[in-house]
Amino acid sequence: MPRVILTPSFADLYAGGKVEHEVPGLTIRHLIRHLDERYPGIGQHLSHGVAVAIDGEIYQNALLEEVGVHSEVCFMPAIEGG
Repeated sequence: MPRVILTPSFADLYAGGKVEHEVPGLTIRHLIRHLDERYPGIGQHLSHGVAVAIDGEIYQNALLEEVGVHSEVCFMPAIEGG
């Protein structure tokens, strides 16, 4: 099962401070859906305005990106530049 890592601020707000989670899913969208079932409200925040790192590679629009069974997925604030 993929391992999901939340920032401490998301973990504090939604997951009782728990940063690491094992979550079933084949895409980022599936992972977010399962996290939202566990922690209502987190899904809306993870779906917009965050970057996602899948096994160390960062994606800005990752909802449809595939996730491996042993992947590590990190949600972090999106980096904006100009």
